[in-house]
Order: sequence, then C-alpha cells, then structure tokens
Amino acid sequence: MNGVRNLHFNPGYAAAMQIKSREAERKPSIEITCEIPAAAADLLNPAALALVADLHRRFNGRRLELLAARDIRQQELDQGEQPGFLAETAQVRAGDWRIAKIPHDLVDRRVEITGPVERKMIINALNSPAKAFMADFEDSNSPTWSNIVLGQVNLRDAVNRTISFENQANGKTYQLNDATATLIVRPRGWHLDEKHCLVDGERVSASIFDFALYLINNHAELKARGTGPYFYLPKLESHLEARLWNDVFIAAQEALDIPVGTIKATVLIETILAAFEMDEILFELRQHSAGLNCGRWDYIFSFIKKFRQRPDFVLPDRGSITMDRHFLKSYVQLLIKTCHRRGAHAMGGMAAQIPIKNDEEANAAAMRKVREDKEREANAGHDGTWIAHPGLAEIATEAFNSVMSGPNQLDVSRDDVEISANDLLRVPTGAVTENGLRENIRVGVQYVEAWLRGQGCVPLYNLMEDAATAEICRSQIWQWIRHGTLTAEGLDISANFTRLLDEELQNIEQQRSTDGFDAISFNIAAKLFGDMVTKHEFDDFLTLPAYEML
Repeated sequence: MNGVRNLHFNPGYAAAMQIKSREAERKPSIEITCEIPAAAADLLNPAALALVADLHRRFNGRRLELLAARDIRQQELDQGEQPGFLAETAQVRAGDWRIAKIPHDLVDRRVEITGPVERKMIINALNSPAKAFMADFEDSNSPTWSNIVLGQVNLRDAVNRTISFENQANGKTYQLNDATATLIVRPRGWHLDEKHCLVDGERVSASIFDFALYLINNHAELKARGTGPYFYLPKLESHLEARLWNDVFIAAQEALDIPVGTIKATVLIETILAAFEMDEILFELRQHSAGLNCGRWDYIFSFIKKFRQRPDFVLPDRGSITMDRHFLKSYVQLLIKTCHRRGAHAMGGMAAQIPIKNDEEANAAAMRKVREDKEREANAGHDGTWIAHPGLAEIATEAFNSVMSGPNQLDVSRDDVEISANDLLRVPTGAVTENGLRENIRVGVQYVEAWLRGQGCVPLYNLMEDAATAEICRSQIWQWIRHGTLTAEGLDISANFTRLLDEELQNIEQQRSTDGFDAISFNIAAKLFGDMVTKHEFDDFLTLPAYEML
C-alpha cells in the first residue's frame, strides 16, 4: 500500500488484548507514515500498535523531561562544573542489596557476538560459538523503515526457528543449527524517535517502538522455548533514565500478563555521567537487571562530548586512546567491582577486528590484538566480552577459559579497587597528528555515507565499525577545531581542515571508484560531516540530523 496509513483501533479490542492504561477510554490514533512491507504486516497488528500507543502516552512525557535534563546538565558542564558521585543516592551505594536471580541462559555469557538485525547476520551469529547474540537496532543498524520493521520480522522468525536465507548469487542456504546462542535485543536509545510512527500526531519514542514490537510478538514463544525477552539498553546518562526503562518494563509486563521480572536487561555504561551512577542504575533495574557492559567506544565519545567546551579536556589521536589509559582502566575496574557486589554480570567491550584475508602477517597481528584485549578483560574480572565477527569467537573463548573455572567471575569481588571522580576524569595525554586527523576524516565520512545508504555495520580498514567510531571521529575534529589545536607537526587544524577534507575526499573517491561508488550519497555524507565538525554548536548525535535524510 502507498501513502499514509491511518490505523484506528477499538479500545474494547485493546482491553481484550490486556492493554491496560490510565487512558484506556481514549481511542488510539496511530499513523504509520510509510508503506508497510508485506512481510511485516502481521507484526504491526492492532494489539502491537495499541501497546506502542499506550506506552508512548504513559511515558513519553517523562522521556522528554529527561532529555531536557540532559541539556541542563550539559550547560552546567559547559560552565565548568565537574561530575561526581551523587550525594542524594549515597545510601543506595552503601546498601547491601543485590539484583534478582539471573536466568539460566544468561549465567554464562563469556563471549557475545553483536550485529545488526539483518537476516543472514542473525543466522550466522546465532549459529556461532558465542554464548549470546546481541541483535542491534541501534549503533550497528541504519534505522531505515525497512531495516527496522524487517528486522522485527527477522527476529520473530529467529525466535520461531523458521528463519532462513538464500544467497541468490551462489544458491547457498542458511538455516539455524539445533543449538544456538541466546538472543538479546538492543532497541534504540531514549534520544531517538521513530518518525514513521505517530501517536496522536507525535513521533513515537524509537526505544518504545523497538521494545514493544519485539516483546508483544515474541514473549510467548520465548517462554515456550525456555528463554525470555532479554535486552541491552544503550546511551543512558542517569539512574532516572534507568528508572524510566524499569517502569516501561513493569507496565508492558502487566499489560501482557507476563510475570514482573521476566524481562532482563543489561545496561551499556557508555556515557561518562552513567559511570558515576552504576550502583544506582543497577538498583533501579534490580528486578530486571542482567548486568552492565563497558561500551567503550561510545564512552570515549561521551567523554569528548560532555567536556567539549574545556580546552583542558582535548584528547589525543583516537588510535592512542587504548584501554590501558587511566580513565578507561578506572572505569572498567569500577564497573566490575560494582556489578559483582550486586550479583550482576560485568561485560567487557567490543573487539572490532575482523579476519584479514590474503595477508597472513596482518591477520596474525590483528588476532594477537584481540587475544591480548580479551585476556586483559578476563584477568580484570569481566564475566564476558563482545566480538563483531564469528571468526573471533574461538580466540575470545580461549582467553576467558584460561582464567574462568566456572560460567562467570561473580566471585571476583575486586575489593582492591578504589576509584575516585578524579580517576574517571583524568585526561589521557598524547599527540594529535595529521595522520590521526586524516584517518578520522576518512573513517567518519565513509561511515556516514554507508549509513545513509542503509548500512550501519561497516568494514573499514580491517575493522568492523558502527556509529560510535564515527561519533569519536567527528567529535574529535570538532574539539580540535574549537580549541585551536596544532598537530604534532605544527599544522593548525582549524586553518587547514577544509584543504585536508578535500584531499581525503579525493583519495576516497579514487580508492572506491571501482567498488560500487555512489557519488550522490558520498557527496551528501561529505557535506554533512564537514558541516557538523565546523559549525559553532555541537550536535549531540550525528544520527539525529542524518536520520532526517533517510
């Protein structure tokens, strides 16, 4: 069907589907402003959309208030205020509480693979040796309408074990093995809208849209198969944002007559402000918590973003900001100690490397980096880690097997760790180089170009990149221009950026001229990226203006 589709539902039907709301007497007005793919028509059913509308009406006001609170907090940081551990929640940090019991299929999470909700990716990830697969609607997924709704179809088929994929080029068919990884879903963050779904004329929260559609269409089958609705929660900046998620969970479970506590969620600690509220975030979600995760690339981006107006917080080249830097090592140690004290899993970060074909030496060096990274995480006390490619599963598993005698390391208390606010805020030293600047341009522009074409998980220079890397690239350049940074070679970045951008754009175009190069999307991406890094005001997320172009 074409054009705008208006779906109006009888409140009596919604009540029959156990959609309970304080506004149940109101007639849900839901607009889908884009064609619904035929495969997704049954998922966008009356009960599902009524649940979306109900949760949106009940909680979107609070979501917008919390987003406004982010802006206020940013203004305080811009004026020089330093973040710290909250005095008003000291009792929570001092308390002896623990989270609820972890489900059996989340007890051992030593290796988790991540990727977008693309059909072949889902099959390969679930068939991989990893213990769990995080199916991603967020940073590794470009949120085109087709990607979002067909991603829900793919997950439904995976849960039902009917999913298959045929490669038209060679006729190869992909299907699920008998034993598969545990499925975990990451909805989009609180800051994002779903522009193709309107409730009472208002864009619905993308978080609520992704969460509600997956839950209502899959909870019964998940239960029948001995598992449950498990989620990763991205981009939280405070325990109040975790409380909002918890209230959404309770409302949805009550609406669908699911026992409260069935939903389990792991929170990505990928913002500097959330690092000061890890205890509080676990406490808010304690009925539904499955742990915390070190989302380290977004964490670095957040560190730049939150202190962007501070010349004393200028960071060196992206490649030199490794996990042995004091501020990152401190964040990891605090996360492990906090989680294990509360009986929660402490998950490590992403290995973005991918196997390198036709270059044994380069591949061996890349795999060595993966092994060293995963051994560091295991020895620090993490209970598991992330990989971006099935080819890394064996290396990551061996690293954790060499340290862990059981399914996790919850018994590793890390009582030796004492982390202060100054530890979390120590700025890493190092050089800003012309090569680092050029690399940020190349990676940032090419990622945005792919994202605008609907691809959110992009192999670039032997790494599998998602939006977090592009965010670091563009925020670093903005920061360097803003504060008049000179490179180690003496180059004035602000005065020379336009020239360097033009040179790198020409280099990219020459390198990719025979590789399905799309000049239109490339030019749009180059302009968007260039504008974002040179404008006076800083865009909180590059995906916000880019989303309007999809």
